[in-house]
Amino acid sequence: MSKRLDDTVDRYTRYLNPGLARLMTFAGFGLEARAEGVYVYDDDGNAYLDCLGGYGVFALGHRHPKVVEAAKRALDQIPLSSKVFFNEPQGLLAEKLAELTPGNLQFSFFVSSGTEAVEAALKFARHYRGRPVFVAAHNGYHGKTFGSVSVTGREKYRTPFEPLLPTAKFVPFGDVDALAEAADEQTAAIILEPIQGEGGIRLAPPGYLTAAKEIAQKVGALLILDEVQTGLGRTGRNFAAEYDGVTPDLMTLAKALGGGVCPIGALIGTEEVWQAVLGENPLLHTSTFGGNQLACSCALAALEVLVQEDLATRAEERGKQLLAGLRQVQAQHSDLLAEVRGVGLMVGVEFSMDEVAELCIAHMLKRGVIAAYTLNNPRVIRFEPPLIISEEEVDRAINVFGEAVAETQELLGALQLGGNA
Repeated sequence: MSKRLDDTVDRYTRYLNPGLARLMTFAGFGLEARAEGVYVYDDDGNAYLDCLGGYGVFALGHRHPKVVEAAKRALDQIPLSSKVFFNEPQGLLAEKLAELTPGNLQFSFFVSSGTEAVEAALKFARHYRGRPVFVAAHNGYHGKTFGSVSVTGREKYRTPFEPLLPTAKFVPFGDVDALAEAADEQTAAIILEPIQGEGGIRLAPPGYLTAAKEIAQKVGALLILDEVQTGLGRTGRNFAAEYDGVTPDLMTLAKALGGGVCPIGALIGTEEVWQAVLGENPLLHTSTFGGNQLACSCALAALEVLVQEDLATRAEERGKQLLAGLRQVQAQHSDLLAEVRGVGLMVGVEFSMDEVAELCIAHMLKRGVIAAYTLNNPRVIRFEPPLIISEEEVDRAINVFGEAVAETQELLGALQLGGNA
């Protein structure tokens, strides 16, 4: 351990999060020093292929030159808004999102994170009809602030902070009948992810989002689609809602929106919702840092790259390669690997037993590939590399995963033999 790393671990332990310091040290994570493209480098100069991508943040890779240049221009002019003058980058970004997002989504409200975007969505939905109830999915993940964790479908993250919002209902993801039964005239909104990211890369069945929109309309509620992790090319489409051809009433974005350079989130909605919520009082919901010039400039550059480099198509192509390769590994280790699933470059591999994914991640790390498990299903290793990843780099990730699984299986076998001795 280098002195810089040793000192940083000590500071984590003394001033940040002792438990996290222990966990990261056990897993073998070092001190990140720089990053470029699809690689992260530690302070010893070791390069790591980033197949986690900041949980979806680095869709364009690390330090994409066009986004970095946009950030530098903003820093040289005005990085943060005075909040009293008109803000040109914010207007341009809202216009661009209206062009890119499905259907009649038109208006944007900018924040600094995905959970803030969800908080705004919940407030807008509740104000729109004056109703108290939200319907969400088991194993869904929408953030960890008070409102967003109230509709996050895992008790581990809700229970320590109860009582939360008392009117959240949870139904099995993908079950149309359960959704229809739960939604009624007290429902403000149905909130869903098109693909459950932290839930273990669970895809919505075909037609599920369409049915959700119809159910919401029937009871006079809104449909909120959380595309914080799935949006902006990740799934092989600009937005995962496009697979069902659905336009939600409200959509949340973040992660990749900042181009991997500056945090930014957004709530995007229809004119009808915006008029109902902000028509009388345009300051009913505000954000000090939301929509600042630096973040919006980075987001504008990111959207330009997304379109010009056709990253959604690249994600679709490389995703098919990744899925096929990981399924070959699964076939060779079918007793240890239960399922490989996903779409585009949002892929999960589920292990058949608990606490094995962590071992495999550690074995991948020492071979120079970064991955992580999903928060709501720790049996699942996620692969969410930058959308700019090459064919050769996907092959490397597959080969390293195969080697890591083989080593994990050998270790488990040795432990079992030792236990029977």
